[in-house]
Amino acid sequence: MNLWAGAFPLMTRSYNREGMASRSASLFGIDKSLTGKAWRWRGGNMDLSDGPGGLENDIVTQLLLSRGVPREELDRHRTPSLRAFLPDPSEFRDMDAAAERLAQAIMTGEAVTVYGDYDVDGATSAALLILLMRSLGHDARYYIPDRLLEGYGPSGEALVRIAGEGSSLIVTVDCGAMAHEALEMAHGAGVDVIVVDHHKCSPELPRAAALVNPNRLDESTIGANHGHLAAVGVAFLLAVATVRTLRRQGFFAERREPDLFALLDLVALGTVADVAALHGLNRALVAQGLKVMARRDNIGMSALIDASRLNRAPTCSDLGFALGPRINAGGRVGESTLGVRLLTTTDPDEARDIAAQLSRLNEERRAIEQAVQEAAEAQIDRQHNRAVLVLAGAGWHPGVIGIVAGRIKEKTGKPTLVIALDADEAGNGKGSGRSITGVDLGAAIIAAREAGLLVAGGGHAMAAGLTIAPDKLEALSEWLDSRLATDVSHASANQAMLLDLALAPGGLTPTLVETLESAGPYGMGWPGPRVAVGPVRIVKADIVGADHVRLIVGGTDGGRFKAMAFRSAETEMGQALLHASQGRRLWLAGRAKIDDWGSRPQAELHIDDAAFAD
Repeated sequence: MNLWAGAFPLMTRSYNREGMASRSASLFGIDKSLTGKAWRWRGGNMDLSDGPGGLENDIVTQLLLSRGVPREELDRHRTPSLRAFLPDPSEFRDMDAAAERLAQAIMTGEAVTVYGDYDVDGATSAALLILLMRSLGHDARYYIPDRLLEGYGPSGEALVRIAGEGSSLIVTVDCGAMAHEALEMAHGAGVDVIVVDHHKCSPELPRAAALVNPNRLDESTIGANHGHLAAVGVAFLLAVATVRTLRRQGFFAERREPDLFALLDLVALGTVADVAALHGLNRALVAQGLKVMARRDNIGMSALIDASRLNRAPTCSDLGFALGPRINAGGRVGESTLGVRLLTTTDPDEARDIAAQLSRLNEERRAIEQAVQEAAEAQIDRQHNRAVLVLAGAGWHPGVIGIVAGRIKEKTGKPTLVIALDADEAGNGKGSGRSITGVDLGAAIIAAREAGLLVAGGGHAMAAGLTIAPDKLEALSEWLDSRLATDVSHASANQAMLLDLALAPGGLTPTLVETLESAGPYGMGWPGPRVAVGPVRIVKADIVGADHVRLIVGGTDGGRFKAMAFRSAETEMGQALLHASQGRRLWLAGRAKIDDWGSRPQAELHIDDAAFAD
């Protein structure tokens, strides 16, 4: 008897020649759910009924197949390891030159400054290189620009000042790929700059001793295949290359080599917080990094976990929703150096103080974010015909516009730019954008800058930043609408609620959740499994917190569970759930999670969508 057969009685489907489930027909006849989506299978053979098939009946195997893993690579992806996924760093353009230059500085005791961005990816990248050099007997300095006073990326003035303070080598992390003028000024000041970045590049690269970026237009095939890396992943590859270079030069003849694996907790945090795609190497880096994080070897990371009130080993979602936002809060509404200071300190008392300060700043950030989001959402109706939303306002805090853009993008299904007007001394607006799958916003922003619509701008497919003169706002909005309308239309037409499996209410168990989680870690590009549960009737519905809908539901099989629909009380779906207790049956779709607040863990459902069953 198949272990899951009783729990998954609804798995019959048709398959095409490649064995992928047919997605032409809607699931359970749901062509328009309460969020307006059709329900379809994600893909892959998920028939868990009795019968032959070996691995074909293994739920983890099916989750891997449905995420695009070839059958011949199932074992490699089942337990992602660095041995299986780590490329030779030398395959990346300029990697050997960067490693040679950094190794030279370490061996000769040169003064080195790491110049990082003020977000989580920048903070973790900077901390990684600082800790690497510290383990090699070299104390590097760091410089994190102030988001409000200096803005994104290295400024020429700052680089020249750092050179004047004695540093002969500067390593920029998570920035610098488009800093042509600033790096030219650094060269004029006689300082070498290594750029470690992952943002999109222009055909002409800035002057640098080395520029390591898998998204260089002239990158090798292997390097370009790793364009999904966050900057902290690129920094880790530089660490590997640097240690290898030092090994060849006999540096470790009388000293131990550093434990590079100990740095993977930083890589995991930066990768997840930067919403990098969690497939291939990134998935291996995060999977192994979570194991390192559970050991709590990094004093600052341990204090951050405690400040986040986690009484267990952090999960991938904790990195994105608990740890990452606290690090980000320093750069958004507080002091930009707090993240790097926390992640590199050796003093437990200092670590606790900084972590507590970041938690307070995060609460402040939430209040500011809510006010900006309400003001931005008030402008949406006036742009309902636009393919890309461009929302701008005076007095909006530049530190939260990226978060607000992401929230509105999720709510509307459209790429969104949120711009804080008069955010710099010249009266220009600072903007941050978030995109939807299938629409490359970063490339569009770079093209808009080249078209003379922006003072500055760049990014990657899913996120971008810009500086704009206020009188160019309308022109930018029209230009983006014209350039991206077709892409947005195609992406929106292909939007569907993709499901991995369906089950009766009694099948939602802690054992099921553990099995689903074993195919993780999940995130961008490696979506968490979404299950359909039903039909159910709502036993109880109420609002908790500001606007979360909480349900108790039950099925005819006797199964009963709690479900939560976050930030949905005012939505059409939320209202339907709150008033659907008059007897109508529903299908619920969402993520199966563990509720461990009670005396024993229970499975619950975090709702993404719902549809009436009759």
